[in-house]
Amino acid sequence: MCPNWMPAVFVLLDPGRCHNFGWAFILTLLIHAIQIPNAMKTDEIREKYLEFFQGKGHRLCESDVLVPKWDKSVLFTPAGMNPFKDHFLGKVKLEFTRATSSQKCLRTGDIDNVGRTAYHHTFFEMLGNFSFGDYFKREAINWAWEFLTDKNWLGLDPDRLTVTVYLDDDEAAGIWQSDLGLPTSRIQRMDENDNFWPAGAPTSGPDGVCGPCSEIFYHPPDGSKEVEIWNLVFTQFNREGDPPDNLKPLPSKNIDTGMGLERIASTMQGVTTNYHIDTILPIVLSAAEICGQKYIPESDNGRRFRRMADHVRACTFAIHENVYPGSAKEEYVIRRLLRRAVLDGYQIEQHEPFLFQLVPKVAEMMARPYPELKGTVQRVADVIRREESSFLSSIGDGLSRIEKIFSAMESTGSKSVDGQDAAELYQTHGVPPEMFEQIAREREYQFDWPGYRAAMEVHSQASGKFADSVMGNFGPIDEIKSEFKFTEFVGYESTTEKAVVKAIVSGDKRVKHVSSGENKPLIVVLDRTPFYAESGGQVGDTGEISASGGTLEVTDTQKDGDIWLHICSGIRGQISVGNAVTATVDSDRRDAIRRAHTATHVLHHSLQQRLGSHAQQRGSRVAEDVLRFDFSNPGPVDADSLEVIESESNKRIGTSVPVKSEILPLAEARTRGAMMLFGEKYPDPVRMISVGDFSRELCGGTHVENSTDIGLLEVVSEEGISAGTRRIEAYTGSRASQFREDMQRVYDEALKLTGAATGKLPVAVERLARSVKEIRRQVELGKSPLVDAAPAIKAGGNSKPDYLAMRKEMRDVIRGLNVPLDQVLDRIGGLIAEKERLLEKASKISSGDLPDADSLIAGGIKTNGSLVITCELPECNPNLMRQLVDQVRQKTKPVAIFLASASAADKVLLVAGISRDLVERGLSAGDWVRETAPIVGGGGGGKPDLAQAGGKQPENIQACLHRASEYITGRLQT
Repeated sequence: MCPNWMPAVFVLLDPGRCHNFGWAFILTLLIHAIQIPNAMKTDEIREKYLEFFQGKGHRLCESDVLVPKWDKSVLFTPAGMNPFKDHFLGKVKLEFTRATSSQKCLRTGDIDNVGRTAYHHTFFEMLGNFSFGDYFKREAINWAWEFLTDKNWLGLDPDRLTVTVYLDDDEAAGIWQSDLGLPTSRIQRMDENDNFWPAGAPTSGPDGVCGPCSEIFYHPPDGSKEVEIWNLVFTQFNREGDPPDNLKPLPSKNIDTGMGLERIASTMQGVTTNYHIDTILPIVLSAAEICGQKYIPESDNGRRFRRMADHVRACTFAIHENVYPGSAKEEYVIRRLLRRAVLDGYQIEQHEPFLFQLVPKVAEMMARPYPELKGTVQRVADVIRREESSFLSSIGDGLSRIEKIFSAMESTGSKSVDGQDAAELYQTHGVPPEMFEQIAREREYQFDWPGYRAAMEVHSQASGKFADSVMGNFGPIDEIKSEFKFTEFVGYESTTEKAVVKAIVSGDKRVKHVSSGENKPLIVVLDRTPFYAESGGQVGDTGEISASGGTLEVTDTQKDGDIWLHICSGIRGQISVGNAVTATVDSDRRDAIRRAHTATHVLHHSLQQRLGSHAQQRGSRVAEDVLRFDFSNPGPVDADSLEVIESESNKRIGTSVPVKSEILPLAEARTRGAMMLFGEKYPDPVRMISVGDFSRELCGGTHVENSTDIGLLEVVSEEGISAGTRRIEAYTGSRASQFREDMQRVYDEALKLTGAATGKLPVAVERLARSVKEIRRQVELGKSPLVDAAPAIKAGGNSKPDYLAMRKEMRDVIRGLNVPLDQVLDRIGGLIAEKERLLEKASKISSGDLPDADSLIAGGIKTNGSLVITCELPECNPNLMRQLVDQVRQKTKPVAIFLASASAADKVLLVAGISRDLVERGLSAGDWVRETAPIVGGGGGGKPDLAQAGGKQPENIQACLHRASEYITGRLQT
């Protein structure tokens, strides 16, 4: 226990920060301190809660990750019960029937209230205790009261607590009265919209598991509004259809409780807002200090500082789990939060990045429950700083454009921001629509969300909304999970196993058997299997399932919870539920996958050795002798570093060290230095893979037995896939050997094509590309190239280089041409062919095959005092055609000139020009090409004096010229 005047003393004992407060605020803290004698720090409350329920037989479960990749229904973990959804629904084998946790959560449903109200956050922790068919209402109610009021725990005054129950829940009301002695005056009955989960479920749905609630309220001694501090949910029904009689009792009743840690901390610490508790107030103060402002809670800036603290807290946890700001799904939410906070700072003259400076303070405040945050402070801060810089570079222009939109709305009397305008601002200036809406709301304008979504096809899918945490969606797979709970995986020991068919799904229905001719997608569930189900980046196994009466081809293996799903096709004969079968994995394919997976661990180690510990895995895909590895790095990996990383990896592979797997407690794996990826949820005990004594990672995948089994590691490419994330693709085993053969073949052919000597291929290719570019430029100017810029490179010997030297040359060529290996020869051949074509065109120019301005004028026809020229040119480019138009207009006027050229077998160029005097008479070159271009299957336009169009039908050029002459002649005669 700690003194309740702790928040005030925190201020008074830190003179360097006293200037950030108004004295009225300090006095308020002291008054609350006097009123409530016993305050606890937030960390102490969390620990006491978990200790209390462990003492009641609950399994202590660590917080799930903030981004639950296993749950596709949500972007972020929205509630404490979310990790236990399958436990509540009986879809997994229960290793325990009671659980307690403090769960990291993130929600944006009430984002507009963040910083404005006392209790709304995006990031928060939810304390929970859960029962899966074990205890029910009596225990849940009595334990909640004991924890809140007993002097050994929170010690709240019982007289300051009231409760609510569901309107018809006489059982809960009776327990509050009989067990705890609460009079009816302190038990309020509420309807289904207030005291049922999900809200309104009996009448409005959804179908599925549901139940009544009982809430506990605390009434502060200062007479301020009561605060809901705990919600007990009694999931006892399955809703089926519309009322009446649509709530069917569940055979197994569950308890799901939740108490917001920040809210109970504010109650225990005697402060009127969560933002003034011991773990958040210092972040708020730091925000004010960084901005050079005083923190005055009731002011606009006070609200801004609270919002900054909340948003940076949320983003620190998310980025720690490798969720970087981006344009889709959870990444868009993080970008949205950061940009809202940047806008808050911008409005108080913070025009340089500043939010990143709050990250160390967040890590410090959360160090006791989440010490791992300290290990990524620099990386998280760097990510936030980059996002701030990116947004600040465009925010000024974006805000000025918003002001212009508002001015236009005022002049027209409009009260709603046009969705198209908002979409354009997002696309061109990065102003999130939610931010635009926030600014508009401050001006009392509406926001056209339907119009915005119609204009933003991609971004409408990433609006930052969360799916509800839904339970009770009983499709065929859910039924199977509820019925069988788990599949026993034996694939580490064997690739062939005897098993029994437990279920078959054909299309979207469970069936008893399948026979030859079945053309619907098939899913087969076995009691045990050697097939590895796709997870951890490793693809699922393939093979076959055979019985005495038939055989199924397994084309993929997935899993849902603890159930393995064998995706099948190509049935021969008949397979039925209950059949004894032999499940056989394609072992050659499995071996190739194992090589790539172990190589991924070796590559990860080499990356960290060369680049630093920040080069953490951010994703991977492991298939047959090919791996794709995504990792954190602020910029490209230079060629020399990539060579070293690959070389070191191959040295490790060649040392012939054993690859071992061990099952051990999570704490021991951590002590032994196992690499643990941020944002991943690990079981306890865990499976640790060791490659010799240099690589230790927690992994559930399949691996080789010795490093030399990998064969070779051949890095194919390194590229950026998003801000701060790079991707390496590499081959192993036979794929790597084949790649080396292909590399040598392409190298030899490239030498022949270019005429270069060994050691000089990159120079020869670079000169060839430069030569083509220069010849093209000269031809476009209508000039004959003075020199052939790329003679064959003959310097150096012709001895065959070793593989590494040859590969270095080829990698330089690949980078220079910006094409993959299999397109190098085509690209070089294309450059050679283009050079020959350009030289041929240049020859025509120099020989006078193209008409000059004088010959074009000589071939023109006088119409009503103006010269009209229409002419087809041999293959020509638009620059040269425009030059001819300009030359004609300089030599004579009034003149109208229309040129056409077939620049390829299916490409037509049209250029029209009109002298200034004819433009002043109302003629337009743009109208001219728009009228005629459809004849050659194209379109175009331009300015009144010069316009251009394209087409796809060279065979119609003469018809086009005829129409061009008719059109302009008619206009000149009017």
